[in-house]
Amino acid sequence: MLDPGLDTFPKLALRNAQRLSRKVAIREKDLGIWQSHTWSQYVEQARLIALGLAALGFARRDKTAVVGDNRPQLYWAMLATQALGGIPVPLYQDSIEKEMQYIVGHAEVRFAVVEDQEQVDKLLHVRSQCPMLEWIVYADARGLRHYQDPCLLSLDELKERGRKFAQDNPGYFDQEVARGSAQDTAVIAYTSGTTGQPKGAMLSHRNLIETARSAIERERLTSAEEVMAYLPMAWIGDHMFSFGQSMVAGFTTNCPESAATVLADLKEIGPTYFFAPPRIWENILTSVMIRVDDTAWVKRRMVHFFLDVARRVERRRLAHRAPAPLDRLLYPLGWLLVYGPLRDNLGMGKIRVAYTAGEAIGPELFEFYRSLGINVKQLYGMTESSALICIQQDGDVKLDTVGPPLPGVEVRIGETGEVMYRSPGVFQGYYKNPEATRETLDDGWVHSGDAGFFDKDGHLKIIDRARDVGRLSGGTIFAPKYLENKLKFSPYIKEAVCVGHERAFVSALINIDLASVGNWAERRGLAYTSYTDLAQKAEVYELIRREVVRVNRSLLDEETLRGAQIRRFLLLHKELDADDQEITRTRKVRRGFVAQKYAPLIDALYGTADHVNVEAQVTYEDGRSAAHPAPRGQPDQRALRGGAGPRGGEPRDPTRGDRGHHRPQRCGQDHPAQRGQRVLPALRRPDPLRGP
Repeated sequence: MLDPGLDTFPKLALRNAQRLSRKVAIREKDLGIWQSHTWSQYVEQARLIALGLAALGFARRDKTAVVGDNRPQLYWAMLATQALGGIPVPLYQDSIEKEMQYIVGHAEVRFAVVEDQEQVDKLLHVRSQCPMLEWIVYADARGLRHYQDPCLLSLDELKERGRKFAQDNPGYFDQEVARGSAQDTAVIAYTSGTTGQPKGAMLSHRNLIETARSAIERERLTSAEEVMAYLPMAWIGDHMFSFGQSMVAGFTTNCPESAATVLADLKEIGPTYFFAPPRIWENILTSVMIRVDDTAWVKRRMVHFFLDVARRVERRRLAHRAPAPLDRLLYPLGWLLVYGPLRDNLGMGKIRVAYTAGEAIGPELFEFYRSLGINVKQLYGMTESSALICIQQDGDVKLDTVGPPLPGVEVRIGETGEVMYRSPGVFQGYYKNPEATRETLDDGWVHSGDAGFFDKDGHLKIIDRARDVGRLSGGTIFAPKYLENKLKFSPYIKEAVCVGHERAFVSALINIDLASVGNWAERRGLAYTSYTDLAQKAEVYELIRREVVRVNRSLLDEETLRGAQIRRFLLLHKELDADDQEITRTRKVRRGFVAQKYAPLIDALYGTADHVNVEAQVTYEDGRSAAHPAPRGQPDQRALRGGAGPRGGEPRDPTRGDRGHHRPQRCGQDHPAQRGQRVLPALRRPDPLRGP
C-alpha cells in the first residue's frame, strides 16, 4: 500500500528535495565537463517548467511529447508534466516524421518539449496532420535563430513565463502536486510495433512505483547508486531505471555527452548500477578483443590465457562447483594482471548490479563478464509490466533462464505454452485501443505473447514469441528467434532472420557486423570499400559459414530442434534499418515486412533461379521514400542449386545522419544503387550435420 503523501513521482521528488537536497540527482556531460544538479535544483527546474506550461494553458490529462537524447531538461519536463496531472509521451529521438506523426496524433499531444533543431524540424513538418499540437518547446536553440513559427518557444522563455505565473499564482505548483494520486496515468509508453502500429501502454504512478520499489528491495539498491542513462527515453527500461527507480531510491542519473562518447563517459562515472542489451555487451567485448589483438604477442597470450582461466572458474561457479585447484591458484594472479585492470579500463570496476535483457545473451559473452567479477544478470519484462517481471538472484544465476518472478508477481504458463503474468505493475490498458486491451488483458492476467516454461528450480525460460513458433513441413518445431539468437552469439553476425515455417528446411538472411568483420578482413589484407562490398566477399561467406555450422552443431544436442538446422543462408546487401521499417526502434525484426520485402531472395533460397533482380528502397528522414534499381546479381549456380560443400560432412570452412540526408544504411555503408556492387548475394548451403 502506497503512502498517499508519496504515491506519485512529483511527491517523491519533493521528498528527495527535502531529505537529499544537496545530493546530486542528475549529471550531464556538456562540452567535456560534467554539470551536476542536486535534488533541490532538479525539483526547482521542474517547478519552473510546470508553471510555464500552466501559463500556456496546460490542463490535467494533457499530453506532452518528450523527444531527444537523454538530457536533464527532458527528465525535468516529464516530472513537470506529471506535477500538473498531465501525461508525458516519450518518443524515440531517431523516429522519422511518419512515425512521429502517428504517435503525436494518436496520443492527442498538445505540448512538445524537444532537445534541438532536428526534432523541431520534424514536428513542424507534421504539425498540419496533428491539429492538437499547440506548442513546441526546445532546449537547445542552435540553428533556430531565424525560425519564426509562433508555436515555438525556448525552454528558457518557458521558465521565465513560469516565474511570472508563480508571482500571480503562489502555491499553484504544490496544490497541483497534492491533487495527484497513485491511479493517475504517469506515462504513455508506446510499444515497438513489431506487428503493426505501436500501441500506447498507459502506466499509472502505482504501477511504476510499486514495481520500482520491489526491484530496489530485491537488489538492495540505495541512494548511493550511480546509473548511466544512455538508452532511448521512449523505452520503458530507461523510464524505470533512470527515472522511476531514481525517484524512489534517490540515486544519481548520469547523461553522457552523446551516443558516441558513452564508453568514455562510462569510465569517468564508474556506475554501480548498469543495464545494457546483449548487443551493447557484445560491442564492448569486440572493442576489447580488437585492442588485445593489437598488443605484443606476449601480452596477447597472457590476456587470453588468464581469460580462459576466468571462464573455467565461472563455469564451475555457475554449476555450484568448486574451481579446479590450479585455476584457484591462478585466478588471483589473473585478477592482479588482467581482470582488475580490464574492469577499471571499461569503467565497470564499481558495478554491483548489471542487467541484460531484450534478447538472449550468448553463453560465452555472459561467462566473460561474470568471470571478470561483474555481476551481470538476466531479467525479463515488457512495457505492459512496467519493465520488470523476473530477475535472476545473486548466487542463483543460470545461462539460459531469466530467473524467478519478482515479489508480488505471479507467472503461469497457459495451455498453449504462453507465459502469462499479473502484478502491481500491470498496465491500465492501451490508449484508445480497447480491443487490443481486451486481447492482452484477461481478468488481471496479461498474455505476454512469449512461449516459455519453468525449470525444476522455478526459473523462467523464454523460448520465442508464441506467434512465431511454427513447424517445418516435416513436422519439426521451428522457433526462429531461438535460432537467430544462436546465430547472433557470433561477434561477426549483427542480425539474422530465419525462415522455415511450412517449408522443407530452414534458411537465414544474415547481416554481418561491419566493425567486427571489417577488423577481421583488415587483419587478413582483404580490401573492401563498403558494407555491400564486404558482405559479398567469398572469404566472408566462408567465415559466416563456419558460424552457421557452429549453430547447427549445437542443435544436435536438442532432440526437438535437431531437424531445424540451417541449410541455406545469404548475406544481405544492406543492414536492416528502422527507417526502412525492417526493424523497430528497439531493433526487433518486423518479420512480416521483411518476408514481403525480401520475398524474391527468400524464394531464391528455396528455388532454382539463377538470378534475382533487387530493387533498393530508400527511406529519407522526412518520411519520403524512393526505389532505386540495383545491378542484377549473378549467384553461385552450384550453391544456388544446393551443391556447395562436401556431401554428408562438415561444410568448408548505433550514427545519426544529418537532417535532410537519407540514412538507409548505417556505419559507413554505401547505398547499392550508388555503387556498382553486386547486390544479390551468392547463396551458400552448409550441409546439415547428422545426430548420433
